[in-house]
Amino acid sequence: MLLLTSTDVNRLARYFKISDGEVRKRYLENKYTFKVREDGSCIFQATDRMVKRCTIHEARPDQCRRFPYEKPCPYLEREDLLEQIQPLVEKNFTSSSAGQRKDNFEKK
Repeated sequence: MLLLTSTDVNRLARYFKISDGEVRKRYLENKYTFKVREDGSCIFQATDRMVKRCTIHEARPDQCRRFPYEKPCPYLEREDLLEQIQPLVEKNFTSSSAGQRKDNFEKK
């Protein structure tokens, strides 16, 4: 569970240019946690891309800023989410590596 502080809420309010109260109304499940999607994932996690997955990275909560810590991200512990993510990571890594090799070859 991701716990939010009043500082986190205020940071999000400034990011979205809305009031702290509006952030709480739109995005918080209760006083200190975000709403989540039906699958349990973060509402701010992009579902259509692997790079910069967090859609509020600049305004992310302190708990996210301190990650990684001793425990892995709770969203990545779930086997069903990992099954969806792993092929995309491998595809992205393979195509990125090939592009770098091509760029390095062309510079020589």
